[in-house]
Amino acid sequence: MNNTPETEALPPSLRLLKWLVIVLTATMIVGVITVVGLLVTRMPDITPLATPDQLALPEGTQAAAVTMGRDFIAVVTEDDRILIFERDGRLRQEVEVVPAQP
Repeated sequence: MNNTPETEALPPSLRLLKWLVIVLTATMIVGVITVVGLLVTRMPDITPLATPDQLALPEGTQAAAVTMGRDFIAVVTEDDRILIFERDGRLRQEVEVVPAQP
């Protein structure tokens, strides 16, 4: 005597819904893997900026303000100069700030 009930086949509408869910799940998995792969392979090579502690300020100068650009660090000194440093901390340019003439 067999007490297991016979399994009935799913109605056609539920069978379609089941396959749609399976296809949607597979599509989302492939999409997430693709997005992660693109982010990893296309991420730009960004070298970190030097911190203000690593900058070699000229003797006798004190920083009044520091700002960081995309590929430079600018330091405004208390003696009215702007020092532009490379990403690695080397001095690139020095600009003297003069008062405007009235």
